[in-house]
Amino acid sequence: MKAMTLEQIAAFLREHDRYLILMHKSPDGDAVGSGYALCMALRNMGKQADTLCGDPIPSIYSYFTDKVPNEGFEPECIISVDLATASLLSGRALEYQDRVDLCIDHHASNTGYAKMGYVDGTISSCAEIIKYLFDTMDIPVTRDMANAIFTGMCTDTGCFKYSSVSPETHRTAADLMEKGAESAFICHLMFDSKSRSKILLEKLVLETLEYYGEGAIAFVMITKAMVEQSGAQESDMDGIASMPRQIEGVRIGVTMKEKEQGEFRFSVRTSDDIDASSICRHFGGGGHKAAAGCSIHTSMPEAKSEMLRVCMESLEGNL
Repeated sequence: MKAMTLEQIAAFLREHDRYLILMHKSPDGDAVGSGYALCMALRNMGKQADTLCGDPIPSIYSYFTDKVPNEGFEPECIISVDLATASLLSGRALEYQDRVDLCIDHHASNTGYAKMGYVDGTISSCAEIIKYLFDTMDIPVTRDMANAIFTGMCTDTGCFKYSSVSPETHRTAADLMEKGAESAFICHLMFDSKSRSKILLEKLVLETLEYYGEGAIAFVMITKAMVEQSGAQESDMDGIASMPRQIEGVRIGVTMKEKEQGEFRFSVRTSDDIDASSICRHFGGGGHKAAAGCSIHTSMPEAKSEMLRVCMESLEGNL
């Protein structure tokens, strides 16, 4: 992958047209906020632009996604945002996994799958990078764009409390607020409001809680039966991956989610001295040092056993 500067990306975006913006499966606020903000900016430049995710976009983000209906056209350029590896694509997005022209990402574990890319693992969110790109291009940020970027930033920083947050992150958030970002509404919606189905799902998840490694590893599961019983939507899953790591004395928190056709999706959260991305890279995934994800295709007992084995190796310093 050819490393690009923001200035070079700006020139690339001005030069071409008909952009398709890819987002990873099980899209979170950073992927959705980055993808839709970039799509809005390109359209405001007079370009054709659409977004594509193999999984449904959670309705919780509708306050800005509803403003960007897809137009439908044959793309000339493929861009990915917040996508560390092409293996995290799903559905229709998979047909473009070998055609990504430009990757914009903040995962240090990025596999370099695109032709060109801007990857900075020191920045708190992909959405923050998108804002820097807009500043470089001198693109006016509308209220909807500000809402999308602010959503990506606040969700990927745990409401600005993670160690990845820099002074510049706060200055960027303040600038977005000045441009119309509804910060109080967004933070309440993302962190302080839960549906009854999410509360029930969290209750069911906590009933699966198990400890390993003398209490240093906390493991929980989300099965399809639990999702059906609770009536939970995809957006109700947000935040659950952080629950096991929040327990006192836990250094590795693991959330195992049952998907379709023998696939199990793992979210790993770790303390500062343990690398979550290293654990997940063992299974073809990736992410950040403190938060990463991967998928394992096998039986439920085998998937759980394999993940716990690698977590124990990491805990013992043998990974």
